[in-house]
Formats: sequence, C-alpha cells, structure tokens
Amino acid sequence: MEKVILVGCQLPHHSDQAFNSSMEELAELTDTAGGEVISTVVQKRQKIDVGTYIGKGKLDELEALDKALEPSTIIFNSELTPGQLGRLNEKLEAKVIDRTQLILDIFAMRALSREGKLQVELAQLQYLLPKLSGIGTTLSRLGGGIGTRGPGETKLETDRRYIRKRISDIKKQLETVVHHRERYRERRHQNDQFQIALVGYTNAGKSTIFNQLTEESTFEENQLFATLDPLTRRLICPNGFVSLVSDTVGFIQDLPTTLVAAFRSTLEEASRADLILHVIDVSSTDMLQHEKTVNRLLDELGAGHIPSLKVFNKKDQLATSFITPKDSILISAKSGQDILRLKDRIQEHIIDQMIPYRVKLPSNQGHLIDQLKDKTILMSQTWIESDEQFEFTGYIHPKHPLAGKILPPMQTE
Repeated sequence: MEKVILVGCQLPHHSDQAFNSSMEELAELTDTAGGEVISTVVQKRQKIDVGTYIGKGKLDELEALDKALEPSTIIFNSELTPGQLGRLNEKLEAKVIDRTQLILDIFAMRALSREGKLQVELAQLQYLLPKLSGIGTTLSRLGGGIGTRGPGETKLETDRRYIRKRISDIKKQLETVVHHRERYRERRHQNDQFQIALVGYTNAGKSTIFNQLTEESTFEENQLFATLDPLTRRLICPNGFVSLVSDTVGFIQDLPTTLVAAFRSTLEEASRADLILHVIDVSSTDMLQHEKTVNRLLDELGAGHIPSLKVFNKKDQLATSFITPKDSILISAKSGQDILRLKDRIQEHIIDQMIPYRVKLPSNQGHLIDQLKDKTILMSQTWIESDEQFEFTGYIHPKHPLAGKILPPMQTE
C-alpha cells in the first residue's frame, strides 16, 4: 500500500463536525484507492492561500513531514488550481494530488463496462487539460497559418492537442452508447414496465439490497464506490407483479463536476424511474448530511419530483434507538425478513400509482390470466361456480395496454 499524507484546510463556513467528517471521508477514499494514511495535516484559515492552498508555515511543516516520513503521495482535500499544483510539486518530493484526482482514480479502478471506462477516461482528460503547466498565449497559438507560424509545436502543445482530440473521440463513442441506452429505456417504456431506481450515498448498502431484491450476485464490498456500472434486473413483488430495478453509482459530497457530467447518462436511470428507493446508512454519524447531498443531486438531475421511499439501512449496526420517519422503512439488508417487508412497501408504492379493477374471465383465457399475474398487482382470484368463470381483483396502471381489455372505457381515458 502507498503511504499517504492527507492535507485539509478548514475555512470559517466549515463547522468542526463537517470538516472532520470530510477528512474522515478522504481517509476512506484513500483506503479504497489502496493507500495507507500515515499522517494528517490540517489548518484553519480565513481563506485558501492562492499560491499554495495552505499557508507558508504549514507548508514548511508539511515539507518536513514529507522528508521524515517519505510518503508516496500527498492528498489535498479540495480541488487544486494548476498554479497551486505546480508550486506544491516543486516544493514537495512526494506526488501531489487532490480530492478530485483521488475520486477519479477510484472510478478508474471500478469501471468494468466499456461505457464506464469511457466515462472515466473522459472525466480524467477534462480534469487534466487545464492542469497542464507552462500555458502561454504565444505558445498556444503555434501551429501553422498566417500570423501563427513558429518553430513548431512544443511537447506541451502536442499533449494538449492529443488530449483535445481524444476527448472529442470519446464523446462521439459515448453518444453511440447513450443512444443504445435510450433505445433500451424507450423499449422498457413501451412495454410499460414499472421502473425502480436505487440511489444513495456511496457505501449505504445499495448493492446488497439490489442483490437481495433481485436475487442477483453483483459485486458488493464495504468500500466507497463498490458499484460503478449501473445494472437493471427484474424484481418480483409479493403478488407476482414484475418490475425493473436499477442499481446506480453512489453519490458523495463534492462529487467532481466532470464526473457528474460524464456519468449523467447512467445517473439518468434515476430521473426516468417511476419510484426511487433512497438508501440511507442509518449507522453513519453524517446520515443527515448524506441525505441532503443525495437530495440535492437528485434535484440537479431533474428527479426530485419522482415518488420515493426512504430505506434506512444497517439497523443491525445501530447503537441507539431510531424513530423511523413517515413514508420510510428501517431495515438490515442482511435480514431476509426485512427484505420481504421492503418488497411489501415497494408494492404499496406501486399500487399508489395504479387504479383498482375487478374482472371475470373464463378458464380458457389462459394468456390473459397470465398477463394479469405478471402485469398487474393481483389481489384475489376466485372461481365463480354459477358463471363458470374466474373473478380477479387487483390494481393496474391506467395507461397500460392491458387496461383497455379489463377496465371500463371511462377509467382508461
């Protein structure tokens, strides 16, 4: 494991709790990336030092630590400007990176699909481009043409031109992938399949819940960003109704804007859902802050208006009692009984978006009866001897194609 020193700067608008929480999260991110924190340097300032992020005295202290402990990497708990990065690299012997670069590195480790890898590379290149040092207005215009002729491109210009070309190529490739995703979404919409999206702060337990609900075996680990590539699988409700549930990438405070932009197509799984399951780690001391972060990002994605169910997870790790708020559920994803309770609550939320029906069908209508079991919430099935028919009661979405066959015309309008 790489030896790492963490550096943070607390500004007046940061409370002690918020700052300490952010530094603890940075340590968790470092652990996820395969680093071992050997020291932490913090400073309180009125504002960030424009030149070196931390003040001269604290930088001298960091320089002494760098020589004494010989770390591989020094990680700063904010995004550094190109100038700050350049001066810190001149002053310190260890490699200097910032929080954004660390998160990008973890995403690069976690990306498995072609789309995920392309999105991470795009975010990395967009982050890297303005960080290239030695930018000058004269150099940047060398490339041929009237008024711009010169001795030729510098290494910097060659690098910058390559990065811009690669960014353009990746965007074109991602457009194709996004179109494919849109077609899948459109097909699911045309089939009137109910869409559920699992969202939440990273490491809240979404993947464990996803596996339990869908009986899948996706990767789950007690680390940040264990899941990066979104997955969609079938969820069978207690009454047999089939819906689709998607697991999405975890949110985090100060999620780099390049990543939000790059992963917008996958995060849009949440904005197209009929129901959002907001998973919250009830054992976390920063539970309220995590909840606010996710709500803010959902609003930014245009998903704030979608019906949601808050799922407070990890009740088995609670040290004190917890009062469950209205329209939420407290569970442990490891408890089969709790997962059954969660499925019941999901079914209740699906019913809220449906209307009741009562229909009689002869036994030879086997195909239609099967559709009732799959496409509706079937509550009862009774054989009426006098009519020699089955009577079914349940709930159906008024816009589902099947509604036209079992509901009076005025109910489907």
